[in-house]
Amino acid sequence: MAIKKVVIAAAGQGTRMLELSKDKSKHLIQVKERPFLAYLIDNLLLAGYRELILVVGFKNGLMSEFAKKYKAPNGIKKSDYQISVVNQCDILGPKEKEYGTACPVKCVKDMVAEDSFIYLYGDNLFSVNDLKAMAIEDKFCYVAGLKHKNPEKYGVLMPARHSFATGDAGERDGEDFLEEIIEKPQEFVGDLINAGLYKFTSEVFDKISQIKKSPRGEYEITDVISFLAKEKKVKIIEIKDYWLDFGNPEDIKKVAEFLDKNGYIKTE
Repeated sequence: MAIKKVVIAAAGQGTRMLELSKDKSKHLIQVKERPFLAYLIDNLLLAGYRELILVVGFKNGLMSEFAKKYKAPNGIKKSDYQISVVNQCDILGPKEKEYGTACPVKCVKDMVAEDSFIYLYGDNLFSVNDLKAMAIEDKFCYVAGLKHKNPEKYGVLMPARHSFATGDAGERDGEDFLEEIIEKPQEFVGDLINAGLYKFTSEVFDKISQIKKSPRGEYEITDVISFLAKEKKVKIIEIKDYWLDFGNPEDIKKVAEFLDKNGYIKTE
């Protein structure tokens, strides 16, 4: 696996967590005896990624403290990996000036340079296998899709099949290019939703400068992906295992029960 860098968006407060995120970002809310973010980093390291960049904002000092105190799963030494912390507000200014899911990527342009990297949100949890599957070293960007029973609540990935001739058979290569992302469709258009897990090439930085604020006043990573998709540079990869979102107070119990059921990772 050649891709080693991961950018983790963790600048927000997480107001849906109510009083629980009053004094710290939701990423640091305890699940069992550890912050939620620790479990995400566990799985990233176990998947083979070694250069993690945390893009923080709200209570950034606590996030830096977390990064220093974090203990990796058994078998992974402190010298094996690096967690860098970048304060989004120092680079882009306060939330009121510039905010949105594209902003963490914009903040790491100099750190990532020409390397391909993984991008995801610090309040999502994916399996080691699904994270590992994103490390595709080619010229395309990738967006992870997940079959969901309530696609109308999410952005739905619309694929465009492209066939490639292989000899006289003219067989398809079986891969889907992304045509577009339809946000929260009122009518059924498909059930493969955007799970917020991406692999980007350095081309993403050129497109970020072209997007404008969305109707909700934010700079959206999905707008960046739409630009790339128009040039047939984005493919879809389907998640095989799971996607856990950590956004509401009831998710604390759900994640804890999931960890108990699926095995608890021991740390050093």
